[in-house]
Amino acid sequence: MTPSPPKSPAHVRFGTAYYWEYQRAPDLRRDLDLMTQAKIDTIRVGESVWSTWEPRDGVFDLGRLTPVLDGAHERGMKVLLGTPTYAIPPWLQRKHPELAIERADGRRVPWGARQEVDFTSPTFLRYAERVIRQVVGHHGGHPAVLGVQLDNEPGLHLIHNEPVFERFKAWLADRYGDADRLNEEWGLTYWSHRIGGWDELWPPAGNTTPSYDLAWRRFQAELTTEFIAWQADLVRELVPEDRELTTCLAYQRPALHDVQLSEHLTVTSGNAYYLPQDHLVLDPGDAPIEVSWFSTTPEGLFQAADRMYASQGRRFWVTETNATSIAGSQLNLTPYDGQLRQAAWALVARGAEMISYWHWHTLPYGAETHWGGILGHALEPGRVYREVAALGAELERAAGDVAGLTPDADVGFLYSHESKWALSFQPPLTLDGRNPDKDAYERIVATFYRGASDAGLQAAFVPPALVNRLPVVVAPAFHCLPDSVAEALTSYVEGGGHLILTFLTGYADEEARARTEIAPGPLRDLAGVRYLEFATLLDPLPLHGLGVQDVARHWADALEPEGAEVLARYDHHHYGRWPAITRNRVGAGTVTYVGTLPGRELTAELFRQASAGLSRASAAGGRASAAGGRASAAEGRASAAEGRASAAEGRASAAEGRASAAEGRASAAEGRASAAGGRASAGLGAKPLVVAGEPRVTVRSAVNARGERLWFVHNWSDRASTVTLTAQATEVTGSRDPLPPGPLRLAPFDVRVVR
Repeated sequence: MTPSPPKSPAHVRFGTAYYWEYQRAPDLRRDLDLMTQAKIDTIRVGESVWSTWEPRDGVFDLGRLTPVLDGAHERGMKVLLGTPTYAIPPWLQRKHPELAIERADGRRVPWGARQEVDFTSPTFLRYAERVIRQVVGHHGGHPAVLGVQLDNEPGLHLIHNEPVFERFKAWLADRYGDADRLNEEWGLTYWSHRIGGWDELWPPAGNTTPSYDLAWRRFQAELTTEFIAWQADLVRELVPEDRELTTCLAYQRPALHDVQLSEHLTVTSGNAYYLPQDHLVLDPGDAPIEVSWFSTTPEGLFQAADRMYASQGRRFWVTETNATSIAGSQLNLTPYDGQLRQAAWALVARGAEMISYWHWHTLPYGAETHWGGILGHALEPGRVYREVAALGAELERAAGDVAGLTPDADVGFLYSHESKWALSFQPPLTLDGRNPDKDAYERIVATFYRGASDAGLQAAFVPPALVNRLPVVVAPAFHCLPDSVAEALTSYVEGGGHLILTFLTGYADEEARARTEIAPGPLRDLAGVRYLEFATLLDPLPLHGLGVQDVARHWADALEPEGAEVLARYDHHHYGRWPAITRNRVGAGTVTYVGTLPGRELTAELFRQASAGLSRASAAGGRASAAGGRASAAEGRASAAEGRASAAEGRASAAEGRASAAEGRASAAEGRASAAGGRASAGLGAKPLVVAGEPRVTVRSAVNARGERLWFVHNWSDRASTVTLTAQATEVTGSRDPLPPGPLRLAPFDVRVVR
């Protein structure tokens, strides 16, 4: 049973992945001494070496890690021990070739990389349990072990193996009851797709029905969650109660629902990769948003951190971030001086309680030969090591100040996994005028997130239950909008909130069916607009409003105001008849509807005007809410775990167990909402300690465990910059001498943390 979340550590952990078995001439003592000198206090081991742990079927070699654990313990370091289930050994692949994942086209994923196997297979689970019991049972109680990482980056593939498809049909039967209801819910009369029984359901490979695809994606995400939950329950039997349970999440995985999966962890962990050099220069130009598995802008890095925080509504670990180059041999972008420090402090500012690099030493062989570590191929300390060491010393000096940080937030963003999946199946945007943009959902979300950042606002990703805690909430492309969420948004606005709706929000229901009512469906009265048509914009259109001349891209709703006032219009002979942006007053609140994807300047101005004059809860109230939320989240996770336990106690009572688990998930969701609600604590009306006047400077803030607000000031530029301190301050990373009110200089690619 997954335990309640542990107490926050007294400092931000500083770590690296360390695989001494990968080295041709390992020097453990030297490595650990260099780490200690760099103030690295946590290492991550073991998750990629099943064939080392078990070189032959049933033959285990468990002693290889003992010197690493002993050496770490001697130096006061902690170790995150990984279960090795995401990279199977060759003997298992040869013995059971049927375990290979089957893709949609019927072809098997060839062995030779990682994550090639159907992890739902009882055969695989038998071998996985055996190796987990051996490795974790042998090493999990070592005093150096901080916790266990369960698998690694789960959810890479949608698994089409026949047994999985049969499970999917059973899942549908449990959800819908009978085939007649499925026919009705999915509209299977279309193209003669009605089925007479579950045995007639066609495999997803040839599917063209949106509701089918959405169900398939939900099911696949549940399989991933189930696998990690299974490991969590197994490992909990093998280790002391104080051990952390986590997994390293890659948030772009197609079979991942991070919030549901994180209910089974004591702490969320994830990747925070980014392209350095000029990509970490804050460019105020209106360049197109790039969507990738790594961040390509400073705003993207902040957004990635805010997504991690949202997984549990509390602080998180960064178990992988780059020390130098990432990805393939063609992309050797090493960071400019200062950029490693900038990235680390950006993540800490948004709630990271661990910064861990992948990895310590650059590999001399293998697929990731050119994925750079803290040490290069020569294994000699160089510029990167020196910068890492300086950062480690800085984090150590600031330990008391940055412990228990709760990031501030001015704007809440609703994130919808279902809408993301639905809009990747039927993408609403095209980038080249012909081909669908499968990243359309993420592109829309990132555009509005960037706009909030450009307006000087801090963002948080929040569940619908949170919305009454934040003065401004955005529902970007919330396509598959449940009626319950529409009701929550209505209550939020009537209570005084400012809601920003975008095109596509509310157009479909939970089954990804277009609503057969005038758009935007259940939000029509709230928004004070309607539309009966919409259009793709193949080229940007001139747009004016809110005192700004800008452009509209990709999409245009033909908005007809029904009480809403017009804020922006297209400059076009055809589209000019319709507003692009409207505003409606409802009760004590406001709804802004954005019927297009506006340019950068207009998006920022939209947020400036939405936040103008609004006030927030007091800092003390916000922190109290955060603490209460963490307690509620803990209760919810405990309840969810009890539900899983009930289900496991007896198959006869499985239904009761599922009900208990469902209640626990609901409680956990409420807890996350309360915890996240505590983030609205800085106060839009509060006087900031730091005022930035240059577009390449960002300011973020967070409240520490002592109740003090810290300000994180980044100069994302190769030119020096200056901000203004409005009162006397102390720099927590420096000498701690008082800083007088007035100018505060930032060097190129600098960050200063003050309170």
